[in-house]
Amino acid sequence: MSTDIAADLDARVRTLLAQHDPATTDPREFLGARFDAGLAWVHFPRGCGGLELPRTFQQRVEAQLAAAGAPPPGLGRNVIGMGMAAPTIAAFGTDEQKRKFLRPLYTGEHIYCQLFSEPGAGSDLAGLATRAVRDGPDGDWIVNGQKVWTSMAQHAQMAILLARTDPAVPKHQGLTYFLCDMTVPGIEIRPLRQITGEAEFNEVFLTDVRVPDANRLGPEGGGWKVATTTLNNERLAIGNRPGVPREGGMIGKVTQAWRSEPGLRNPAMHDQLMRLWVESEVTRLTGERLRQRLAAGQPGPEGAGMKIAFARLAQAISGFELELHAESGLQYDDWTMRRPETVDLIGREPGYRYLRARGNSIEGGTSEILRNTIAERVLGLPPEHRVDKDVAWKDLER
Repeated sequence: MSTDIAADLDARVRTLLAQHDPATTDPREFLGARFDAGLAWVHFPRGCGGLELPRTFQQRVEAQLAAAGAPPPGLGRNVIGMGMAAPTIAAFGTDEQKRKFLRPLYTGEHIYCQLFSEPGAGSDLAGLATRAVRDGPDGDWIVNGQKVWTSMAQHAQMAILLARTDPAVPKHQGLTYFLCDMTVPGIEIRPLRQITGEAEFNEVFLTDVRVPDANRLGPEGGGWKVATTTLNNERLAIGNRPGVPREGGMIGKVTQAWRSEPGLRNPAMHDQLMRLWVESEVTRLTGERLRQRLAAGQPGPEGAGMKIAFARLAQAISGFELELHAESGLQYDDWTMRRPETVDLIGREPGYRYLRARGNSIEGGTSEILRNTIAERVLGLPPEHRVDKDVAWKDLER
């Protein structure tokens, strides 16, 4: 059976490449054709970019198209859309929502951002205060509030939005999840400058923003369950990048410098480098095994462990690299205010990598919160005492 499926997929890929040569076809047109052929996500429903096949066949398709020079999904800019919004829409969207939102997401026509965190609700995301109020019994939702740390907001046409729709129930129960059009009136985007000098992310102010009820993902008041799917996929996307070869990523930059510049070496740093190399390889192989285990289902809390490991390693390796290069490691090519479309940890200088890696233990959930997730949901340890668990959100101190 699996042999027949593989043969059919290979034939579909050949047909796609024959009809839409990646070398001469507009990238967005090629991605649209790939979506229509069911080769975007083979495990998704037919008509929604998939063929309803086991997820394990996706890697076969990716390998063949990458070898042919096919453009990356979302044109390589839609990290939040591909890694977070798409699997959430697939899991909770109606058939109409899947047909409406998945194709422009995949082709890069709709770049997504994430409107989750707030100035008073970061690690305690369920405590968020952004309100969505229904304009009549069956009308649109009117949203007011402020979001923060919003990557890609300056480029986004769409957003995944978590808002409070019922303040009279405990905080986890009164949330609803929306797909928000970032081009409508009432949205103000302000850049947040980082320690690197850049402004990858933003704060976003929403003033009487109108969101159609047709853009509600999941049931009213059921937003926390939907958001959990998003967060699990986010952590997996941050901490478990597929296709990284041995000595790939940040450890590869360090070992390359070690081999090519003998004057940088000393015995003490050799031992430290070997420990980091081994940890990097163990983490890479663990990620491969995790992807295989998750091939048949949605990611769970296991992604929290990978995200913690990635953050700790990135900070340790970048710190080692700074020491290795001594004074020259502090050099940094550009401190001007820039608005990058992607984060490039590999193509920049050691000084940039060191500064940018500080954020790895915060973005996508702080390492402290993720350790609680692992303790409770993976190890089965008793949860921390929560005095606000059964208290209505409106009665909580803020």
